[in-house]
Amino acid sequence: MCVVCGCAGEMRGDQPAVAENGDLHFGAGAARVSVPGMSSARTIALEADVLGENQRHADANRAHFAAHGVRALNLVSSPGSGKTTLLCATIAALRQRAPMREIAVIEGDQQTAHDADRIRATGVPAIQVNTGKGCHLDAPMVAAAFGQLHRHEPHHGHGHEHGHGHGHDHRHVHDHDHAHAHANDASLLFIENVGNLVCPAMWDLGEAAKVAILSVTEGEDKPLKYPDLFAAAQLMVINKVDLLPHLRFDVAACIAAARQVNPAIEVLLVSATTGQGLDAWLDWLLDEDVDSALTAVSPAPHAAPAESPNALLARIAVLEAELAALRAGIA
Repeated sequence: MCVVCGCAGEMRGDQPAVAENGDLHFGAGAARVSVPGMSSARTIALEADVLGENQRHADANRAHFAAHGVRALNLVSSPGSGKTTLLCATIAALRQRAPMREIAVIEGDQQTAHDADRIRATGVPAIQVNTGKGCHLDAPMVAAAFGQLHRHEPHHGHGHEHGHGHGHDHRHVHDHDHAHAHANDASLLFIENVGNLVCPAMWDLGEAAKVAILSVTEGEDKPLKYPDLFAAAQLMVINKVDLLPHLRFDVAACIAAARQVNPAIEVLLVSATTGQGLDAWLDWLLDEDVDSALTAVSPAPHAAPAESPNALLARIAVLEAELAALRAGIA
């Protein structure tokens, strides 16, 4: 756990729980983590202090995004899941579907600006946030990057040329009354977090939703191995489904695993390479009422009577992927 991680010291904190077969569970205590030389009580207190301060910034971010008419989404996955490739494909598809929709990206990595450069090559403004040894973005980082986006965006007539943070001019918020703008006018801010399935799960950035992206090359049991992220996510995007015919990936088992830790999680199957599932993904992105409008994909054999069009598209994508996998097995 990055809040209190320790890499030195001869004495650990809490002793692990030991299973009958000898397996060790260092996350079985009250703090759910063992830190060298630190008790569970101290660990919990330190975590509460750090996350509490982050939450204050996250709440401010959320209010600021709302004032600007911005819908922010926190994309979390392992390295190599295809987040940036999916973002580039999403940008191209959004320009066809909703050409007037404003888009911006905050890119998180430990080093380099490679991903931000890929996004900027599409013409969309992007700010790279390099965390150094840090393994996740936090709310103050996102606040600083959001301010930089405004300083470097071209003028769109919304007053976004003003900075954010110290000296930030909020007059444009009131001049244009973003808070009362129609939902369909909301701009999209994609926050691509540092590749990591563990630490980003616990850090609120002020986003409207966390999106867990899982590629089919990673294994269908990832939601059970890294439950905190999938429990916190509103949507799971199963990416690279064009590779299913070449892999032993059980789509239904993956969905069941995610539902085990988060019964309400929504699921979409997508291929950024072939475009499969992108329409359903765009439906989700452009639906400001996704909390109630999109019924999640279910492995149940029959659909709910009131299933939404978005859910039907997602269900079709699941069935198509399963059919492709079966055909590959027969071949």
